[in-house]
Amino acid sequence: MINITKEDEKYMKIGIQQAQIAEENGDVPIGAVIVYKNQIIGKAYNQREQLKDPTAHAEIIALTQAASFIESWRLHECTMYVTLEPCPMCAGALVLARMDRLVYGCDDPKAGACKSLYNIVQDERLNHRLEVTGGVLAEDCSRLLQEFFQRRRFENNQQ
Repeated sequence: MINITKEDEKYMKIGIQQAQIAEENGDVPIGAVIVYKNQIIGKAYNQREQLKDPTAHAEIIALTQAASFIESWRLHECTMYVTLEPCPMCAGALVLARMDRLVYGCDDPKAGACKSLYNIVQDERLNHRLEVTGGVLAEDCSRLLQEFFQRRRFENNQQ
């Protein structure tokens, strides 16, 4: 496992802020940030409920922003920071974007595709692999999700 840096924590905190925006909008609190040469070029939060779009994950929206900024679909020299281990769709998109590095907060035992269920981002059968650092501010990221789903269950039981 690679050492977690202060920079990793700095950008993950921004990802957490994005996740909080998702929660305020009624969506699962997941946030993503893309950094290129110490500059944020993409930052987003889950917007599936807001946009009624199953692909509106924080990672996908941030990838679109970053590609627009760089004016290329190839996101070499970029790092994505995301609060939850990416799902298969997002992990595949990271590989296709030729992202250099992924830093995520907490593992996703139900849908994680970078360690938990699959490891798409480091699969040697694919033509690109990412460096991965997991567990950055994992407790904070996990707590956001746990509290969100606890509130959802409580609200559903009140109806």
